[in-house]
Amino acid sequence: MTERDAEGQALDLRLIRVMRNMASALFGSLERDIDSYGLSAETFQILELLYNKGPHPIQKISDKFSIPSGSITYVVDKLEKKGYVERLPIPGDRRKTNVTLTGEGRSYFDNIFPKHAQTISDNLSFATDEEKLELIAVLKKIGYGISDRQGKGNENENRSDPLS
Repeated sequence: MTERDAEGQALDLRLIRVMRNMASALFGSLERDIDSYGLSAETFQILELLYNKGPHPIQKISDKFSIPSGSITYVVDKLEKKGYVERLPIPGDRRKTNVTLTGEGRSYFDNIFPKHAQTISDNLSFATDEEKLELIAVLKKIGYGISDRQGKGNENENRSDPLS
């Protein structure tokens, strides 16, 4: 290994440590914020998906967040008991149901989501908008490079941006 290769590798290792430490600090802060609302991260993710993207089939929620089917049913049952979500049949397919926010669920999330979004903004306020855009571009470049190396590159061209 040349001296230049060793320096590059040392820089890569430093970058990974910095990214890991930043992610730990950022996600730790966000988890504490979510905990302050009495929600688990899983529950919050599901409510946030339904809040921002509308009704979703249970199976798609399970797939999106890698939640096993038994666990997703349990989480949705708990949310249903609290009155935050309801199951609605999908027209034309009696085997599947959509999960959607109830009026009470939307009102609850109308109250907490802006606070959570502000926590995210507060945590990221140390970087300028230009730095954030540059970071997004660099992280996407790394993510797509890894996908391409693993033989998944062509999939990225035919679907919405999975790294956004």
